[in-house]
Amino acid sequence: MLENEDALTTYLEKTCDTESELLKRINRETYLRETMPHMLSGHFQGRVLSMLAKLMKPKSVLEIGTFTGYATLCLAEGLDREGVLHTIDINEELEERVQGYFDASRFGEQIKYYIGDAAEIIPKIAGDFDLVFIDADKKRNLYYFETLIDRVSSGGLLLIDNVLWKGRVFANNPGNQTKKVIELNETLAKDSRVEKLILPIRDGLFVLRKK
Repeated sequence: MLENEDALTTYLEKTCDTESELLKRINRETYLRETMPHMLSGHFQGRVLSMLAKLMKPKSVLEIGTFTGYATLCLAEGLDREGVLHTIDINEELEERVQGYFDASRFGEQIKYYIGDAAEIIPKIAGDFDLVFIDADKKRNLYYFETLIDRVSSGGLLLIDNVLWKGRVFANNPGNQTKKVIELNETLAKDSRVEKLILPIRDGLFVLRKK
């Protein structure tokens, strides 16, 4: 099965647009320098994020969970010319390197990068959002969704990563963190405020459109 998944990933990457040189660099350096490089969105999911953002042309984007900035830059590709992308991460050790990536891109002036607890920072960011990407502490995903749903414009998107949780959502005896993911999925499936579907790419991407 793993061999088939690897073959599928390779095929998908061959048949979508290529990464920019900067994204290739971030990908390479993340795998060389980070202990959990799998947290990176990667080539194919990055193209999915870029495509969704380009379809939206958002003026305001919020990302929770910057990591090394790969997904941030993919989302930024779809920004309105005067749009702003706010991205939050807890890891101050990555700040200098990630800010360097942003500065090296053409979106440097449009990206506002925050270090700290997202729950404390989000209320300090003014205005509503056209697109939200949640890719941080899985235990708080439902909290983030409930906090932000009223700040997403009608027709706007909320994207939540890792909702298949490496297939553990199908486990007979799920662990506590898996139970949180299952609870999130079941709650969102019943939420009438959004149209929703899960894209089964990588670790599962929940796509929710605010009605």
